[in-house]
Order: sequence, then structure tokens, then C-alpha cells
Amino acid sequence: MMKEEQSRSLFGISLSDRPRWQQFLICSSGFFFGYIVNGICEEYVYNRLQFSYGWYFTFVQGFVYLVLIYLQGFTPEHMVNTWKTYVSISAVLMGSSGLTKGSLAFLNYPAQIMFKSTKVLPVMVMGAFIPGLRRKYPAQEYMSALLLVAGLILFTLADAQSSPNFSLIGVLMITAALIFDSFLGNFQEAIFNVNPHTTQMEMLFCSTLVGLPFLIPPMLMTGELFKAWTSCSHHPYVYGVLVFEAMATFIGQVSVLSLIALFGAATTTMVTTARKAVTLLLSYMIFTKPLTEQHGTGLLLIGMGIVLKMVPVYRPPAPKRIPAVHGGRFEFDREEIHLLEIKDESL
Repeated sequence: MMKEEQSRSLFGISLSDRPRWQQFLICSSGFFFGYIVNGICEEYVYNRLQFSYGWYFTFVQGFVYLVLIYLQGFTPEHMVNTWKTYVSISAVLMGSSGLTKGSLAFLNYPAQIMFKSTKVLPVMVMGAFIPGLRRKYPAQEYMSALLLVAGLILFTLADAQSSPNFSLIGVLMITAALIFDSFLGNFQEAIFNVNPHTTQMEMLFCSTLVGLPFLIPPMLMTGELFKAWTSCSHHPYVYGVLVFEAMATFIGQVSVLSLIALFGAATTTMVTTARKAVTLLLSYMIFTKPLTEQHGTGLLLIGMGIVLKMVPVYRPPAPKRIPAVHGGRFEFDREEIHLLEIKDESL
């Protein structure tokens, strides 16, 4: 069955009537803006404010999302899928977000980036097993992903003063987040494919609303709910930072969902990986850190991966079928005979 064309827009900017490169540029720009602000805020919250409560951070972020989605004019009456559709996707979304944010209490930023930069590979592998998707990627796509990952890891390790700091708990948390991530983008793409009328706002609204209850058990089991509540009551300005970060991330999230709907989970994950490289490079430019040969090698590999991703994949044209000849006679199958009969009747 052919997939219906769905009209899509991003914060009032129409995407459907634009060329593919403009769609990609608009969505990527929204994502880069939202998540670069997100990275700065996370670093500030965890390192400066010493607020290391990832589950609670995600919980507050979810409520901010719901308010912003309501202000965008979306209500449950606009839904085209059932609530049941979003149960599994909500669980992996909240698990990924909570574990990623919480891991910063046990890993420093370079170590977390090292792990998260490998996300594109499990996403591509898992895409082959998700019902409604069953994607197969050419060798060129895997090579592009490997170059991106290798380049980002090299760039991260180049700074001897901020070498990765590993903790077993942090490694387990970020590994679990990667497993959730491998399902998340593919689940979202599968829903967009199965029902093309699904909007980005519906996806974010339903997965957030259904997912919020999943955050309560880990907050209670770790005691994080009461610790975070007490910490915020003593320092109310933390909520201001959390809300600001959530507003920026909301722009990034909607842009990511637009990328998934238009270009697929694997391409989107490559964009998110490239964003990490841009964030690191900006930090070196802003804080005037020296760039070494290893930094240059990492940037070179990242650039090669991006260029390789942009090169069109060659697909040989399907050969035209020639009717078989037996004893001086052409033999046609039933479908070809039917087409000939229709053509004959039209004459």
C-alpha cells in the first residue's frame, strides 16, 4: 500500500511544499538550537547547581511540554491513534530521558558524550526488527555512521584536562539509555509510517502524558522525589532553569519528530550525533581552548561521515522483462496477456 502524503509544518512554517533540502535545513536548525541550549542548561544544572536528579528533571520537563502543547492548540480530540499505541513508546522515552539525565551524576560530560555518540549504530540495527518498518541500510550508511562515531569519540578524548570519568553505575545507566534509544526513534518512525496523519504534536503529547506515570516508581525507589523536592524548595530558582531548559528542548523535540517523519530514524540519529560535535566545537571556540591534532583528526572523520551520508546511494535500474521465446513463439504470463487485452480493447 502506498503511503499517503501528509501535510507537515514546524511551528507554523510549512514543510510539505518545500524541497527536501529546505525541509532538512529547517528541521535541523530547530533541533540544533533547542539541544545546544539544552546541553548548556544541563551542564549548568548538574555542575554549577549540583542538581543531580535526572528522573525529577524529566518529570518537570514533561509537565512543561504538556503546557506548551496545549498553547499550540493541540487537544486529545485531534488524536488519530489510540492511547494504546503510545504505551511502549512512552516507556522507552521516559526511560531514555531519565537515565540519560541521571547518568550525569555518575559520569562526567565527555564520558556521557562518548556513549551517546554510538546511538546511531543500535538505532540502525534495531530498525530491521521493528514491525511496520523492517529497514535495511546499505553498507554506505553504516560506514557513514562509523565515521561519525569514531570522529566524535576521538574529539572527546582529545581534551586531556576533561578526560572521561567512568563509574559502574553511570555506565549501566547510560547503556540502558542506549538500549531504550535504539527502540525509541524506530517506534516513532513506525507510527508515522503506519498512520501518516499522525502529527508531531500528537506524538509528543501522548508519549509524554502516558509516560509521566512511568517516572514515579524510580523516583520513589531511589528517594529522588523527596530529595529533589526539598532541594528545589530551598533553591526555587532551580525551577526557572528547568523550565527554560524544557522550553528549549521542546523546540528540539518537535524538530526531531519532524525529521523522523520526513527522513527516518537513522538519518535523524546521525543529525543528533553531528550536533554533539558542533556543541563540543562551540565550547572550544567560546572558551578559547587549544585545538590539537587529535581534535583535527576527529573533525576530519566527522566531516567524512557527513559527506558520505550526503552522497546518493547508487541503485541499479530494474531490468526490463522480455517475454520468453519457445519454438519461435513468444510466451507471456497471465498478467501480460491481461494488459495486452486491455490495450486491444482500447484500440
